[in-house]
Amino acid sequence: MTHIITSLCLRDGACQLVCPVECIVAGQPEAEWPWYFIDPDTCIDCGACIPECPYEAIFIQEEVPTAYTMAAGQKRIPFDTKAEVEYAGGEVFDLTADIQPNYDFFASGPGYDAL
Repeated sequence: MTHIITSLCLRDGACQLVCPVECIVAGQPEAEWPWYFIDPDTCIDCGACIPECPYEAIFIQEEVPTAYTMAAGQKRIPFDTKAEVEYAGGEVFDLTADIQPNYDFFASGPGYDAL
C-alpha cells in the first residue's frame, strides 16, 4: 500500500518537506509537471503528508475516490492537459485515473533521477 498524490494537487510542496523518508519527488522538469509523485517502494505509509496537503489531494491508494465531487472554486490540474482548471462546483471525477501515472513515473523515469 502506498499513498497517491492526485490531480487535486496544486504543487504546494509542503508534503515533500514533511516526508520522513523523502519518498515524495517532484516531476522533472518541474515547470512542466502538474504534481508530485510518491515512490511506492520507499513510502512507509506513515501518512504525514496527508494533513500537510492544503488541497486534500493525497489519499491512501485503496481510498482514492472513484467519484470525487468538486467544490465551487476548487482547482485541479489534469495529468493529460497539465493546465490548471477552476470548477463551478458539482463536477464529479474518477481520481483513480491518477494512480497509474505515479507508477509510470517510477517505472520509466525520471523517477529516482529526479531526486
